Amino acid sequence: MIGLAGLAFAGPALAAEGQAHRDYILRCAGCHGMEGLGSVEGGIPTFPGSVGKIAADDMGRTYMMHVPGVISASLDDAGIASVMNYILDRWSPGEAAPFTPDEVTRRRAVPVADVVVMRRDVAKKLMSEGTQIADYPWP
Repeated sequence: MIGLAGLAFAGPALAAEGQAHRDYILRCAGCHGMEGLGSVEGGIPTFPGSVGKIAADDMGRTYMMHVPGVISASLDDAGIASVMNYILDRWSPGEAAPFTPDEVTRRRAVPVADVVVMRRDVAKKLMSEGTQIADYPWP
């Protein structure tokens, strides 16, 4: 059992995790669902068994910062890092390094002409390395 002193010490970390969870619900769950399963019909890839593999790849990390839901999330870079880390912790614990706000800023500044083409390039690269990720049914 955590005493009051333990709660005071853990408070900011628990509050940040709670905010990331709320931001996930408000900004991500509409497409990816509460279980991170996405939708084949909607062209939304699933998180389990996939998101950590993408985040473990340099090009994959840049791709993640350009998906439509991240671009339109109306969060600052620290908020995006927090939500991305919530997603990684929930569906791929230990598979990839956490995002930092500085990394989010840097990767969002990289020009990406077509995020669908970039997703295909990431998938092709990972597959050539023997890493399978979730299907992406977009043309």
